[in-house]
Amino acid sequence: MKNDIKSMTLDELEIFIESIGEKKYRAKQVFSWLYKGIYSFNDMSDLSKELRIKLDQIAYIERLDILKIQESKKDGTKKYLFGLKDGSAIESVFMKYRYGNTVCISSQAGCRMGCDFCASAIGGLAKNLSPSEMVDQVIAIEKSTGESVNNVVVMGTGEPFDNYENLCKFIVLIHSEEGFNMSLRNITVSTCGLIPKIKAFGTNFPQVNLAISLHAPNDVIRNKLMPINRKYPIDELLRTCDEHTRITGRRITFEYALIKGVNDSIENAKELAD
Repeated sequence: MKNDIKSMTLDELEIFIESIGEKKYRAKQVFSWLYKGIYSFNDMSDLSKELRIKLDQIAYIERLDILKIQESKKDGTKKYLFGLKDGSAIESVFMKYRYGNTVCISSQAGCRMGCDFCASAIGGLAKNLSPSEMVDQVIAIEKSTGESVNNVVVMGTGEPFDNYENLCKFIVLIHSEEGFNMSLRNITVSTCGLIPKIKAFGTNFPQVNLAISLHAPNDVIRNKLMPINRKYPIDELLRTCDEHTRITGRRITFEYALIKGVNDSIENAKELAD
């Protein structure tokens, strides 16, 4: 089985390169090519022909297939449908703002959280995305648009904290100086409220922005909309958010989709404000 080279950190790649009898510095060259959007070892022109052949025999470079692009005539937002090797599909979105370009990526194909209003959960969880599948959403969109990506939000298909280890590695990769060199403060991760992972995340990545999918002002409504609330109710979630803010010094974004007749009354608004 070939090695997923785009899921490797630079340190891991150095170990891998040395393990096949090559000089350590070659890893930095390979790593740099990956983040320039190169998908063939044969195109890595500063590597010897022998090394390129060797890498092609034992490793592969993850590449997502662009199945469809939809573009908004209003503001240039582009929605990408990507195909994965196992036949699953995910969506990513490219958004232009005055402060730079943002890409919203997926962390899973499907989702097992079962939120009532979310299309991601309709077929359940198909698979967790690898770090390389998350990274390549950004690389592919940069190549497609010809524009740099300044910010990344992990708010697409799936629950990021349900794929925690791969999410963490993705953040390390995209933050890497030799890769995208993206500031941790330019990355935002959204969760429906997996409290143990929120606590771990505040310790592991205190500078990364956190967003909470709330969507209800009380447990009665949230229990119906979001099954996760039965395990981690609102009061416990908000206490965890308070603690996260105290530890990290970072503000939290709360997301609230208005659903007619469910969570959009004046009473709901007052309760939400409280």
